[in-house]
Formats: sequence, C-alpha cells, structure tokens
Amino acid sequence: MKANQTKTVVFITGAFVSHEGWNTWKKYFEEKGYTAYNPAWPYKDAPAQVLRDRQPNDTDLADLTLARLVDHYADFVKNLPEKPLIIGHSLGGLITQILVNRGLAAGAAVIHSVPPQGVIPYEFTFLRAGYKVLGLFTSMKKTYLMSLSDWQYAFTNGMSLEDQKASWEANTIPESKRVARGGLTSQAHVDFSKPHAPLLFVAGGKDQIIPSSINTRNFKAYKDKNSVLDFKLFENNNHFVVGLPNWKEVADYILDWVAKH
Repeated sequence: MKANQTKTVVFITGAFVSHEGWNTWKKYFEEKGYTAYNPAWPYKDAPAQVLRDRQPNDTDLADLTLARLVDHYADFVKNLPEKPLIIGHSLGGLITQILVNRGLAAGAAVIHSVPPQGVIPYEFTFLRAGYKVLGLFTSMKKTYLMSLSDWQYAFTNGMSLEDQKASWEANTIPESKRVARGGLTSQAHVDFSKPHAPLLFVAGGKDQIIPSSINTRNFKAYKDKNSVLDFKLFENNNHFVVGLPNWKEVADYILDWVAKH
C-alpha cells in the first residue's frame, strides 16, 4: 500500500518520559510545512517535575491500561482533518504499529519500537532495563518511576553523567505498570499479514532496552509483500534517540523517506 499525501504529523511518546521530549521535533516538522501534534498520554499532560510530585497520589495513571491508551491516540487521530504521518518512539512505536494496523495512518515511522504480541523480546539487556516497570510482587495501584541509575542503563548509556542527570530531570515521569503489562497481552496484537500504509523501522545500535535485534525481528514479522516496509539502523544511537544531539539526522532520514513514498 502507498501513503496518501499528508501534511499532518502526530508524535507518540513512549513509557517513562514526558511528551515534551518531542517539542524540538514538533517545531522542526512545522518548519518543514507540517501541522504537528505531540499529545500527552492521559494523566500526563504536565511538566515532568509536576508529574513526579504527584506520586503516590497518581492513582488515575496507575489504573491506565494499554488498551485505553491506544484508544486515546486512535480517537485523537480520527478527529484530525486527514490521516497523519505517525511517528512513535519505544512504547509509542508499538502504539503506532497498532494504529497503522487499524488503517489510521497515511504512513508511519517507529523509532526503537516496543514489539507487538508474538515478537518475543528475550535479550538480557531488555529484561534488565525493563522488568521493574512490570511491578512483579508490587502494588498495581502505585506507579513506577525509573531511578537515575536505571535511566542511565536503559536510556542514556554512553552519555556523560552531567547529560544523564539533566535528561532524567527534564524527561523522566511515573509510569503505569498496567500499561507495561499490557504489552505482553492481546492488547498489543498486530495482524502482521494485513496490508498496511508505508512503515519505517528505525533502530539504534547502542540501545539497551530495545536492542536493534528486537527491531529486526519486529520488522521481519510483517508479511504483506505489497506494502512498503523499510528498516534503518543508526549504529551509535541509544534509547534516548529523540533527545540525542543527532536527533535531526534521524528526523531528516524520516522526512526523506516520507518524500519517497
């Protein structure tokens, strides 16, 4: 399937982080002539420090499920005047894949995407970086907040301590354990045999929470030979790709890819 021409783009953030991390991307795409949106998750439409200060009283967020979260973005997209280009990072990539599967995108790019149901993420670094948010043996009524040490391992490995601390302060927010667990269930289902809008996978060679090998298996799971499907690896990128100094290189690659389709 080929994309419809669109000048609307929607950015979907992943788990653990504020939607405001997309602000530079939003401005950049607007400069390129797009109408751009980076809507927050439910119960996350506030600065990072404000959201951290809500613990342990952020029970609405704790009760959020992946199914409700996907529907939140589906409703947002359906109310736009045209099908958008959707760009999602991490769990936002999974949400993007589901929205593509529902036929709601003109085209999409998923950046270091959490895989849908059936693509098993067995890599050790994924398990080490992500198991705490599942909240095993902890209360589901409480949100999970990634510590600085976990942030350093999962998102910002290879960066200076100063940059790791600053990025944690600016971006890290509490997370729903129910949403994370939903990624292991039928809430994360994608029909890989279904024709779909053009879809680009972007992976990072230094990503520890979503290693490029997971993205490769995710990419290879798609079966429709008549749909546009592409893959790009940036060898030196960790999971903080949206906020890395070379973020514009990734954005430009996506824009060039869009122009081809």
